[in-house]
Amino acid sequence: MMKIINLTEKSPVYTSNVYLLTGTWNALSDVNTLIDAGRDPQILQRLQVASTGVGKRKVEQVILTHSHYDHTGMIKILKEEFNARIMAFSETFDGVDHVLKDGEQIKAGDGYLSVIHMPGHSTDSILLYDEVNKLLFAGDTPLVITSPGSDYEEGFVRTFERLCKMDIRTIYFGHGEPCQENAMEVLRSSYQMICCKN
Repeated sequence: MMKIINLTEKSPVYTSNVYLLTGTWNALSDVNTLIDAGRDPQILQRLQVASTGVGKRKVEQVILTHSHYDHTGMIKILKEEFNARIMAFSETFDGVDHVLKDGEQIKAGDGYLSVIHMPGHSTDSILLYDEVNKLLFAGDTPLVITSPGSDYEEGFVRTFERLCKMDIRTIYFGHGEPCQENAMEVLRSSYQMICCKN
């Protein structure tokens, strides 16, 4: 089980959640990873005291769930401070070192994340799925939908249907607390709302 720390929990500024992923034992082969960069400079202090392994960079890569400012504000500083590799689905976002593709596998911590492109919140929105630990990092993609009737683009609906067939135990959102109970029930209920037409 990889370790996951929310570096922006109780942040005094408006920012996305920034998740630090490390390996369970901080092995040299683990890849210290941030999911999103946020816009709170205090993450630098929290990174300095985080247990990320001896002789390793605190942050080796940053994976952006999408290019909105509250998820990307600290990119330049993270690149300068840690020489972090920046990964995103968007080709146009400044500072990206590697453009991700749907279905790509990325080593993060001591595990792997699968990239799932899910346009809807933005054209470059992605989800990141850890199949071993049954974790999903959702960014700002709307996965909790409680009322029917909205129009969703076909790609969004198709990907939502895929999610409902996966085994997801915990969903880490771009804002707020994670969903750690009944994640599949939440997804299936939301899918029913998507499919309902007034």
